[in-house]
Amino acid sequence: MPILPDVLAPGLNIVFCGTGAGAWSARIGAYYGNPGNKFWPTLHAIGLTPRRIAPADFLDVLTFGIGLTDVAKEHVGQDTAIDLELVDASALREKIGRYRPRHFAFTSKRAASLYLGLATGAIPYGIQEESIGATRVHVLTSPSGQAGPHWTIEPWRELASMATG
Repeated sequence: MPILPDVLAPGLNIVFCGTGAGAWSARIGAYYGNPGNKFWPTLHAIGLTPRRIAPADFLDVLTFGIGLTDVAKEHVGQDTAIDLELVDASALREKIGRYRPRHFAFTSKRAASLYLGLATGAIPYGIQEESIGATRVHVLTSPSGQAGPHWTIEPWRELASMATG
């Protein structure tokens, strides 16, 4: 049973993909729910939403052509503690192929590594060579408060520029 429901519809502009629900998000039942997470303020800062969305209102993203999912829909906790048996890259690929967003963006190198089967150090930030059909794949810096030293908004701005241009 998924911890958080997929927020998907055909033809979205961007689908953001995390690793799995953090403990705080699972507890409140909302994506990127921890107050220290930069996800929601960043979407607004880079112009993908006209206002800052509260985590509890995560379904509002559909209004702005944005979707949400995770690599491991049944995982709760830290990315580093993920049970690899909860990762189904082929199911995720099929799901994205079915919904066909223009852009698909991993919100951390860890999420991307679980999907791509590569070490995190081998994955650059930004747009990737791999695509899912016509969907362009991106890797973003993690908005988690725990990833603070690695945070930069630049890959997020690059995605927003491509998605709105």
